[in-house]
Amino acid sequence: MTAATLRRCVVRRATQLGLPGAYNFGMFVRKSLSALISLIVVVVGMLGEPLFAVAQGVSPNGELGSVPLLAVSGDVRDASAARSSKWIEVRLASQRLIAWQNGRVVMTTLISSGLPRTPTVRGSFRIQRRYRRVRMRGPGYNLPNVPYAMFFYGGYALHGTYWHNNFGRPMSHGCVNLPTSKAAWLYNWASIGTLVVIH
Repeated sequence: MTAATLRRCVVRRATQLGLPGAYNFGMFVRKSLSALISLIVVVVGMLGEPLFAVAQGVSPNGELGSVPLLAVSGDVRDASAARSSKWIEVRLASQRLIAWQNGRVVMTTLISSGLPRTPTVRGSFRIQRRYRRVRMRGPGYNLPNVPYAMFFYGGYALHGTYWHNNFGRPMSHGCVNLPTSKAAWLYNWASIGTLVVIH
């Protein structure tokens, strides 16, 4: 998709949503940041992959100033909340987890996400349960004492990993495997309700 096509798609959707037109995108970014984020979330859904707009002020790595564009949940978060909150981003393509706080990266690490036959879910979630150690079982695995597990969707969790050291490539049954030292850091930093965005 070319930048011009992408811009037309964004403008068309902006018109449908009753948002300001393309003639003043720079002012639109400054005055309506939460609306822009909601617009981009809609376009992400339409294209089926993360979309980083070509509007003025949006960088190629998906940041608008210091506000990551994926700092949103299903109900579309306010931009000022994104700047002042903690949230976790998981980038499946690069097999990387990033912890954000106040619009800044505070920790990053390679991860291992789900294998093609057992993929990691994509979307926006909240940490629901946390365990310093937990047994994890499923078809083909039974792992005692999995460290620093934080469940965000059913049986899907961010957790430490003692059974492999092959981070940077998919290895799991759907969970997000982290080096145990990084999982410990994340466990102590995050809490119930922390936003987890996987894309």
